[in-house]
Amino acid sequence: MPGENLSRDEARERGRLLSVDAYDVALDVRSAVASGADAETFRSRTTLRFRCAEPGASTFADLLAPSVTSVTLNGRELDPAAVFDGTRIALDSLAAENTLVVDAQCAYSRTGEGLHRFVDPEDGEVYLYTQYEPADSRRVFANFEQPDLKAPFTFEVTAPEGWRVLSNGAQEGEAEGGRHRFAVTRPISTYITAVVAGPYHYVSDTYRRSFEDGTELEIPLGALCRKGLAKHFDADDVFTVTKQGLDFFHDHFDFPYPFGKYDSAFVPEYNLGAMENPGCVTFREEYIFRGKVTEASYEGRANVILHEMAHMWFGDLVTMQWWDDLWLKESYADFMGAFALVGATRFTNGWITFANRRKSWAYRADQLPSTHPVTADIRDLEDAKLNFDGITYAKGAAVLKQLVAYVGQDAFLEGARRYFKRHAYGNTRLADLLAVLEETSGRDLAAWSRAWLETAGVNSLTPQVTYDAQDRITELSILQEAAPSHPQLRPHRVAVGLYRRQEADSALVRYARAEVDVSGPRTTVPELAGLERPELVLVNDEDLTYAKIRFDEGSLATLRARLGDLADPMARALCWAALWGLTRDGLMPARDYLDLVRRFAGRETDIGVLQSLHGQAQTALEQYSAPEGQERAARELAEGTLHELRLAPPGSDHQLAWARHFIALAASPADLQLLQGLLEGTAKIDGLDVDQELRWTILEPLAAHGVADETLIAAELARDNTASGRRHQVRCLAARPSAEVKAQAWAQVVESDVLSNALVEATIAGFAQFGQRELLAPYLPRYFAAIEGVWRERSIEIAMEVVRGLFPSWLVEQATLDAADGWLDGHPQAAPALRRLVLEKRDDLARALRAQACDEAAGPRP
Repeated sequence: MPGENLSRDEARERGRLLSVDAYDVALDVRSAVASGADAETFRSRTTLRFRCAEPGASTFADLLAPSVTSVTLNGRELDPAAVFDGTRIALDSLAAENTLVVDAQCAYSRTGEGLHRFVDPEDGEVYLYTQYEPADSRRVFANFEQPDLKAPFTFEVTAPEGWRVLSNGAQEGEAEGGRHRFAVTRPISTYITAVVAGPYHYVSDTYRRSFEDGTELEIPLGALCRKGLAKHFDADDVFTVTKQGLDFFHDHFDFPYPFGKYDSAFVPEYNLGAMENPGCVTFREEYIFRGKVTEASYEGRANVILHEMAHMWFGDLVTMQWWDDLWLKESYADFMGAFALVGATRFTNGWITFANRRKSWAYRADQLPSTHPVTADIRDLEDAKLNFDGITYAKGAAVLKQLVAYVGQDAFLEGARRYFKRHAYGNTRLADLLAVLEETSGRDLAAWSRAWLETAGVNSLTPQVTYDAQDRITELSILQEAAPSHPQLRPHRVAVGLYRRQEADSALVRYARAEVDVSGPRTTVPELAGLERPELVLVNDEDLTYAKIRFDEGSLATLRARLGDLADPMARALCWAALWGLTRDGLMPARDYLDLVRRFAGRETDIGVLQSLHGQAQTALEQYSAPEGQERAARELAEGTLHELRLAPPGSDHQLAWARHFIALAASPADLQLLQGLLEGTAKIDGLDVDQELRWTILEPLAAHGVADETLIAAELARDNTASGRRHQVRCLAARPSAEVKAQAWAQVVESDVLSNALVEATIAGFAQFGQRELLAPYLPRYFAAIEGVWRERSIEIAMEVVRGLFPSWLVEQATLDAADGWLDGHPQAAPALRRLVLEKRDDLARALRAQACDEAAGPRP
């Protein structure tokens, strides 16, 4: 729609002209419990007070709404038909001080953007919540939708009687006639305002802290979810992590939490992991676990809680000027989330998870053709939407971890403290952060910033070692390389670890370590000269820097033979990650990686690393294995997985992880028969609790292989007639091996907008099944014929889901690559964001073809 995609230049000009003094937003959502057309819209009335630096100038307000009832500017009635075009309200002849009042009918969302309306199939209850970032608050109230036009907000919400209603500020007094009024907020950006409303189950607690000057801080805490999830809600653990985080950040930031209360709302059909709305943080309700999960899931939830809490300072208190500097909040929150996880909670191995999972996301993103510097060039809102990626989050966080090693933790944290005090409730850019860090560290960070924040790409670090006749190191050097497309070499602070066995059958342990600043193509490490020959040289031991790690031939041979003997869990995780990088880059045959997983994953003690290995093994099998060897590779991997499942301690996290991996791989008649038995109760694995979530997990491969039909899936839904059960049912139905099923799923997602965001996601997940290439082949041309229309007609969230999820990755063939290239060549004028998504998926496909060629070049399997 014209005007929907706000540009940076437009925002800059509007920011130059305007200063916003206050918003007063009144929403009437009583229509949410109506039916039919009456439940499609709600009333939104906004009073917006702002100043203009150039009286007489013109500007516009943002609003995405089906209709506008009235617009009043400085007491003057404006004709909505003349000033509102569906996305913007034209404002002419501004005064020095202005009051704008907009009365509109806004639409409830079914895509998770704006004010989302969800009807619980279990009990018919209606739940509402908002989600705005980067620019969807304009779907709920008229505003100036850009992060640098901050203002205090006052919300009033009229809701059905008996509903619980929350916003950023605390509710003032009791609701009267369903009308809830909330305390005025501190100055905040539009995208972090929030409303949550419905018959939510609510639990409360209080955080208290005494400061050295004798002052007391008391923060009311709340945690809420749908009534149907209340029996599964472990609010006590949510509160424990929340309090630990508040203690940690108060210890380190020297700036008391500034937003009053702290509610954590777990909401349905949420597109993201969570959102840092001050005082009213929203989370996807899947963080409430309906069945047994591993400790890695609890760690992941704790990390998200702490990530969002870090945003209260990095992002909410101090906000980026424009989305170019999105990293100023996301990189810091990602880093501080892991930092607090290790420093304040029971999850003391959080940096291992960071090294193994988060950085893997970053390395993938940084090798795509769409890679960008951490501080990016964001031309408009579509650019911004796509830059919530592995670079902005995980690479930025890894770069900050490297910066801490470079300047020291004390200087880094003191820089943060000065940053908050200097820019509280304001907006900043890169230069503002560098200024305080230079003050506290005494270092000139301009060169560091150019290398790490202002250029794209990832370097590779490889050890080069020579020995004398006595098998002692004569020289150990680190070779640094960069891709030709991004040739920047960077300064790296790294630790180099030397590992060997003390005895023939003992563990591999570190016997020497040296830290060095790597710069240029070759750096020697003189401290390690003269030491006895190691069995393994690990560059970037302890994961101080951000780089792809390679091995010398001797170290690689050690890992092939003895990876499971590596005692230190961080070192082991780094080696696994490096071996996966070799496989993705087509430098190690996929069969070799799968062999390492079969032989050594069973000895992995860290449950998060183990679950990562399972996911990577499945990708190696389905995407990177040569086609002629896939059937055998799949059989061997499934056999090895079942063996480990039977060996795992009953009732353990490892048993559950191996069970889920086996279920995902099951394809042979015997494997599917075992799954049937587990589902029906005629087969048993000691200690494995086949709860409702695991039942649905088992049902999907049974459906995909034609063992479970629609009747069986319907019977399972009858057992679990909940919102979660409905999503699982839709996924299983779409997984069935039938041309009619695939056609129906395609039509529901691509040719209709009848499904909500959660059911679109579930349908896509079921549609594309490994082993159904023939069924899916007709959708290769249909995909490229449809995507422009999808991008044009659907919301950006749904369009992104469709374009990414239905790209024909299931056909790892040259013909698919040619089709992608043909579309890109033939559509140079397509929306840049759409082209970027296709280009990224095309690159993944090209990588898979290179990896398959590497696997095929390894020759026949013995």
